[in-house]
Amino acid sequence: MIIMNRIKSLLLSFSVVISSITAFAQADKSDWAGGYADGCTSITVGKMASADGSVITSHTDDSHRTRSWMDVQPAKNHKAGATTPMYKRVACDSFAMPTYKHDVIGQIPQVEHTYKFINTAYPCLNEKQLGIGESTFGGREELQSNEGLIDCQRLCQLMLERCTTAREAIKMSGELIKEYGWNDYGECLTIADKKEVWHFEIVGPGKGKVGGVWVAQRVPDDHISCNANASRVMEIDLDNTDFFMASENIFDVAKDNGWWNPEKEEFRFAYAYAPHSRTSLASRRREWRIFDMVAPSLKLDAHAENYPFSVKPDEKVTMEKLVEIFADYYEGTPYNMIKDITVADDSGKMVISPLANPHMPYDMNKMLRINGGWGWLGERTIARWYTMYATIIQCRDWLPDEVGGVVWLAQDNVATSIYVPFYGSALDMPEAYKTPGRPNGYTHKSAWWAFNRLGTLTAQRWGDMRHDVGAVWGPWQKELFEKQIEIEKQAVDLVEKGKEKKAIQLLNNHSNAWGEKVVDKAWSLGDQLWTKYDEKF
Repeated sequence: MIIMNRIKSLLLSFSVVISSITAFAQADKSDWAGGYADGCTSITVGKMASADGSVITSHTDDSHRTRSWMDVQPAKNHKAGATTPMYKRVACDSFAMPTYKHDVIGQIPQVEHTYKFINTAYPCLNEKQLGIGESTFGGREELQSNEGLIDCQRLCQLMLERCTTAREAIKMSGELIKEYGWNDYGECLTIADKKEVWHFEIVGPGKGKVGGVWVAQRVPDDHISCNANASRVMEIDLDNTDFFMASENIFDVAKDNGWWNPEKEEFRFAYAYAPHSRTSLASRRREWRIFDMVAPSLKLDAHAENYPFSVKPDEKVTMEKLVEIFADYYEGTPYNMIKDITVADDSGKMVISPLANPHMPYDMNKMLRINGGWGWLGERTIARWYTMYATIIQCRDWLPDEVGGVVWLAQDNVATSIYVPFYGSALDMPEAYKTPGRPNGYTHKSAWWAFNRLGTLTAQRWGDMRHDVGAVWGPWQKELFEKQIEIEKQAVDLVEKGKEKKAIQLLNNHSNAWGEKVVDKAWSLGDQLWTKYDEKF
């Protein structure tokens, strides 16, 4: 049975159960800075732009309030008439550290069968090679509505539970949002499958209303794109269904509110629904840096207000290149905000102090009079000290689903972390990955704490310590990428022999062994830094 028809049937057959909550808290802005959304960067790569033919999406979850634990949610069958809860995410300061709580605000009909998925804070990959990245862009304040039931994290889960392709996920989301309403601020979900990758931008319907406004644009197969907390979809051509989709109200809402005059200007989604986001240099600088690192021949202006939706890279994009980009903080550019924190070396030459680091908390910027494209906040770099986790997802149509979908997961600040592969077919994750890191405070049982501690330590004497960390993670990351070919060949051979369960177990063992290995090393590496640099920070 086709999933969309199944959902439509359920929508007609079941009534929505709404909780008795009559007034919801305003959508949360705990992770915003200076009036702008500050969390998350996503990079997308078409199959002809990647080195091996993968379709790629990605995500840095730049919020230390977000939950650190992650697990595998199995595929499930559901009884007729079943419902699934919808939640409102609310900042919570009642535990040892700032977190979020999730209040149930209603129910929507459940489908007959849901797929297995990797359950990160923003669910990221299912067993059918559907992958999702995310970045908040905010949008007009008056668009956010508390009447809806669906927020960003829930929509990611619904897509992965119910869909197998990006187009299917977008169309299903459009129907659910129309019926049950979007209650979040403006979000971009970057959705990849085995063939293509799309950017799906959503805003609310307006105060007191149920619904939403959305647009989706496909990244050309030979291009790379990104979202860095700003709306990026401009002109749209809905007659070109190979590249564009949108809600039926996309033009009317903008016109009725005076945000677009069809007699005077061409419609541009970003300027109709999220114009404030395009004024953020924190977003635009990241857009420039990502494109400049893959297509320097374009010589893009680092101060431009807008960049192309996507660009063709000068060379095919490798996994190593993506890791390099996500670990970037503008070193070697005029926008390295620590370039002026200098001392004289032994020869008398002025050099950047080894104590200067690009991952300073904001109040330290004030102390050192740091200034940059983000004012006293400095520069909003791609790598952040408050990243909770990061993903790079490969979807590959030449491999069976048991092998083809893989999410490379890094804990905490990518600049001091390492990406480990977990497959969409995974059975389980290491215990440390499943252990909450924030509600009860510091614990050696949490994978996130191992890397948060390491990243925080490394930042104290960044000029020296980062080389100690890189000397470990660099070779290990190289080994992981090289071993991927070997382990996946073994898994494919098993699948072709009809031994799918053994293939899945093989990959799961490989992932969990490396997951445990890097966590143990992160703890011991932190201990080594304490010892080696005693009295030097």
